[in-house]
Amino acid sequence: MTESDRATCAALAGLLRSVTVLAVWGFALMCIAALVLALTVRSLSTTAAMSLGAVVVLGALERYFAFRLRFDEALFANLARGTIASLDALDSALDRLGLRNAQPPMALRPLDDRVQGTRQLMQRHAIVVACQSAMFLLALMTQDLS
Repeated sequence: MTESDRATCAALAGLLRSVTVLAVWGFALMCIAALVLALTVRSLSTTAAMSLGAVVVLGALERYFAFRLRFDEALFANLARGTIASLDALDSALDRLGLRNAQPPMALRPLDDRVQGTRQLMQRHAIVVACQSAMFLLALMTQDLS
């Protein structure tokens, strides 16, 4: 890997660390929604209960995306530090662990494709957290607080 590639990996790892804030927000929304549902489901309006249920269901998807982003952050940080020597070595390790679906055996994916894939995963994660937030807000707005 070139110095430019390592710098790209380090910058992406830093960006992924900063996205942790979204993961914490999504997890908090899921926990609060589950707690409210568990304690007050009978007194909630149907819309509020369904909205909070959606927050919890979306929370499962959010947790998956957060896990994947955390994993990618570690991989890119190790690529940047040189702990993982090359993309070929990374692919070999992922193949041995069963974490890579290589159609042609050992097809090397360029770094740009990996960066693009991780950025798309970040966008999907942000969309899920935004949907969770909207459903949580809907639950708050439709609940009669009197």
